[in-house]
Amino acid sequence: MRTIVLSDLHLGSRTDADVLRLPEARAALEEALRSEPPDRLVLLGDLLELRHGPVADALDAARPALEVLGDAVGPGGRVVLVPGNHDHALVAHWHDRRSLRREPPLTLSERVERHGSDALSAIASALAPARLEVAYPGLWLRDDVYATHGHYLDRHFTVPTFERLAAGAMERVVGPIPAAGATPADYEAALAPIYAWLHAIARGRTGFGASRQRGSQHMWQVLTAKGPRPVRRRALAAAFPLAVRLLNRAGVGPVRAELSGPELRRAGLAAMGEALRRLGVDATWVVFGHTHRPGPLDGDDPAEWRPGGGPALVNSGSWVYEEVFAGRDGPGNPYWPGTLVVVGEDGPPRVRNALAGWRPAL
Repeated sequence: MRTIVLSDLHLGSRTDADVLRLPEARAALEEALRSEPPDRLVLLGDLLELRHGPVADALDAARPALEVLGDAVGPGGRVVLVPGNHDHALVAHWHDRRSLRREPPLTLSERVERHGSDALSAIASALAPARLEVAYPGLWLRDDVYATHGHYLDRHFTVPTFERLAAGAMERVVGPIPAAGATPADYEAALAPIYAWLHAIARGRTGFGASRQRGSQHMWQVLTAKGPRPVRRRALAAAFPLAVRLLNRAGVGPVRAELSGPELRRAGLAAMGEALRRLGVDATWVVFGHTHRPGPLDGDDPAEWRPGGGPALVNSGSWVYEEVFAGRDGPGNPYWPGTLVVVGEDGPPRVRNALAGWRPAL
């Protein structure tokens, strides 16, 4: 069985970062899927951007891309959706039902009932003639390959992102993640309330999510800019390490003041490895998304992609173009959108890019 993994499409983004809103990007994806027809297509989290507005708006924007995916897979193929943090609301009804039924804690791979979810029904309709299945928080692609979105890594991330700090604050309420023998339910307790809050705000059409995303990108530019900067920006950059120390003293860390592309990669891989260790994931390879940094790529240190000697990590990148990270130079930038991961009958998962020839409009 050939499986192709896509993640972080963020369809319906109000920042227009989701490249599959563009016909030329959809055509490139369709060509890539037809060149290596998958028996199974896995949408590994953040398919929809549900933090920028109501679900109905995201579904309307997503339909053209979903139709391309469904047609490419065809009636004999399967599409497996694994929600992430930005579209966690797609499994909220299922979590509630499990709680009411007093079902056992989540395992690493659960089949999600679509019954009762209008959003999942709409996704299934747009993907027809392909058949939709839903799994959470991950699924086994082979006996030796596990796949999950990767948002649980936020609990161990050392870069002070919004969700990392929110998760640290939540831990003070619900308690720490067990150092060993943790279950997905432990991570959900620390993270799901944050997702629910952000989704509730988005339903009010406030644009809060999109504004916060733009603000985060602006802050990143301020803190990582080289060369001369205005006095206010220099002052902000100088205050950042002090703010990080205060956050650590407040008990929402540990986080570090270092911000760079290499540090984002290193910290993300280390955090993912720690989450897998605590969950006891016994796999040779783990495919994940979330960080938007695909790999391993040429020139990457293989040891970095196998943190702690655990499973070898493979990241599925994104289909999001954000100039602050990706620049304009094409796939030579590791954050360039358009990544697919191909998982065959055996051997390591392969990372490839379907948008090598695409460039954003000036």
